[in-house]
This record gives sequence, C-alpha cells and structure tokens, in this order.
Amino acid sequence: MIGVIDYGVGNVRAFVNIYKRLNMECQTIHCGDELKVVDKIILPGVGSFDYAMSKLNNSGMKDQLTKLVLDNKIPVLGVCVGMQMLLNKSEEGKLNGLGWIDGVVKKFVLSDQNTTPMPHMGWNAISKIKDHRIMTNLDNQSRFYFLHSYYVDCKDGNNVLAAAHYQNDYACIINKDNIYGMQCHPEKSHHNGIQFLKNFGEL
Repeated sequence: MIGVIDYGVGNVRAFVNIYKRLNMECQTIHCGDELKVVDKIILPGVGSFDYAMSKLNNSGMKDQLTKLVLDNKIPVLGVCVGMQMLLNKSEEGKLNGLGWIDGVVKKFVLSDQNTTPMPHMGWNAISKIKDHRIMTNLDNQSRFYFLHSYYVDCKDGNNVLAAAHYQNDYACIINKDNIYGMQCHPEKSHHNGIQFLKNFGEL
C-alpha cells in the first residue's frame, strides 16, 4: 500500500488518481494510525519551506514517519518542497528540515534576471547521473514539469541520481538508501511522471 501524506500541503489527489489508473493500491494518509497499513510513502509539498515544515510538524505524523523511514526502512519519495524537506535546512526559512539526507536547500542565484526568470517554471530535461531502478524505462533527457525557486545541495554527491539545468546544473532526483526525492512534479509530467511513480511503487 502506497500512502500519500495529506498534511495540508501538495496535490495529494493527483498521486492517488495516477496509482488508481496503474492498478496499484494507494490511499491518502491523514493521521498516524493510517500509517500502519503502508509499505511506501509519498511526501508531497508546495509553497514555502517553513510553511510545509510547520504543517508537517503540527500534523502529529512526523515522529512516526521518521521511525518508519529510518528504522523500518520503508521507501519514501519527497516531491518538490517534500524533497527539500528531506534535507537539513533551507535558505528559504528558519525551521529545521527532516535531516534524512545530509544537505541544504539553496536559492538560485541568477546572473541575468531578464533572460532567466524566477521561479524556474515549465518543462525541462533531466540528465541521468547514476543508474537506478527508479529510473527504469526513462530515457536520458526525459522531460518533466518544474516549479521552484530553490534547489537541493547534497553534501554527498553520491546521493544525486539525476540533474537538471537552470542557469547551472543542480540535483533534481536524489536517493539515500530507502529515501528518494524529486524536485520536479511527476504528477504533472504526463507519461514520464507516470512511469517514475510506477517505478517507485514497484521498488
């Protein structure tokens, strides 16, 4: 059972609808008791880092999520701000992140605001850096939909599975053990996003 964490942030229903079309069991998770039935977790997120972290902190699910991910080794996928929350902290806010992957979230520093608008919004290709099962049946330079002004900077480069380019190269898919993050929105990325979510569900 794939559980999509509904803590008031993120396009939860879109993930559930995709897995329904894939005939893979999936449900929204609103409280700690519902986490007992899941064997994979999706942590969506949109908006600011501190807002999303405060919503998760106040949901009553954070400690149980941490136990499931770090102790029970249940696979988790953080999406967009949900990915950024996997790291230690963000330049966007003051709250601590989950700290499941060592690193920080940084703001894009652009040399020419006129030619490189902010936020980074729209379709962009991703470049594979490492082979991994979660990238099965995705071509190098597959296109995904992005919407963000901050990017993750992992302390250990071995945690980076794929990169995208916006002014500079940056990590867009990361992994450490059972923990995965994706900066782009697979739920808005048509067939490539569906394939990625299918791969995660089959891990």
